[in-house]
Amino acid sequence: MAFSSQRASTSAPSTFLWKYHVFLSFRGIDTRRRFTAHLYHRLWFRSITTFRDDNELVRGTAISPNLLRAIEESRIAIVILSPNYASSSWCLDEVSKIVDCMDVDTILPIFYDVDPTDVRKQIGTFAEATNTQEKSMYKGSKE
Repeated sequence: MAFSSQRASTSAPSTFLWKYHVFLSFRGIDTRRRFTAHLYHRLWFRSITTFRDDNELVRGTAISPNLLRAIEESRIAIVILSPNYASSSWCLDEVSKIVDCMDVDTILPIFYDVDPTDVRKQIGTFAEATNTQEKSMYKGSKE
């Protein structure tokens, strides 16, 4: 897997150096110590600079500006969609930022212990999590 360390800037003729080749988006309780850890180490072994948030995230707090910046400074994103991914407002904020910043061909979804149809059609755990998040956001906007 080869990556260019530069991208052309759309606003200026100069080039931008990528800080990370890959941004990993994942739900810690589902994959941090198993799949994500293994993937991160394999990428590191191949000299692919990868951002992985190692800190346990505090529930109820806003997504970190450093994390948002890391998304902007990454060449591609690997989004590990796991059973509890959509139940995390952090994960949903991350994936929203990823979609805003990157082309669809630079986002690689990995379906970990979930059926891609559940995600696409918003059924099963993804439907439940999405409904819960929408209710929470709606409730918060009324206060």
